[in-house]
Amino acid sequence: MKKLILLLLFSPLLFFTGCLDDEGYSLSDAWVDFGIVDKSGQGNLGFTVKTDHNEVLYPVASEYPLDVEDQSRVWINYTILGEKSINSSTAQYYIKVNSIRKILKKGILDITEQNKDSIGNDPILVVDHWLANNLLNFKLKYFGDNEVHYINLVKKPGLITAAGQPVELELRHNRNGDNDRFPFAAYVSFDLSALKTAGLDSVRYKVSATDYDGDMLSFTGVYKW
Repeated sequence: MKKLILLLLFSPLLFFTGCLDDEGYSLSDAWVDFGIVDKSGQGNLGFTVKTDHNEVLYPVASEYPLDVEDQSRVWINYTILGEKSINSSTAQYYIKVNSIRKILKKGILDITEQNKDSIGNDPILVVDHWLANNLLNFKLKYFGDNEVHYINLVKKPGLITAAGQPVELELRHNRNGDNDRFPFAAYVSFDLSALKTAGLDSVRYKVSATDYDGDMLSFTGVYKW
């Protein structure tokens, strides 16, 4: 039985959960998580969601029509209706979808002479980051007004080798000439599949980003496949 009470993941919306006992799940309880949509035909509503906590959600009810794309990155608020399968390695649940939102998902971009100016070099604040489902995920904060901002994770082109690690990645922000008037928060996920290299089963990486004080944030990680 699912006993984990997830923390708030998407401000400013507030969701509350109650403790669960061995008698079942309450329709007044709700969970929130990030995940990947799988439209292989499973589930009453035609898709499942694999969450960042390696659980599989089977939507069987929703109060409104759902339009989701296969392999899209989503944030989902849901109520558990029952357990489909629980064992030591996997947990599967039948759920009612309370709300679902698409999260920006992109690949890694190679820096070239043609795009080095358009990817921008404006500051960005990294509030949180985590690795799940082949995706490097960020919660970001930036300042703007009414223009579209662009976020990319970039690297220099070239062959990845065991000796050339960690792979240097840089989080780049183009505010598109916008004014720093209001604070904004955003989630973005980057697919690390482009780092897969023949003969290796993992790659070490280092990510850097520049904040509004001109300071460089950096962190390292290991991507295993």
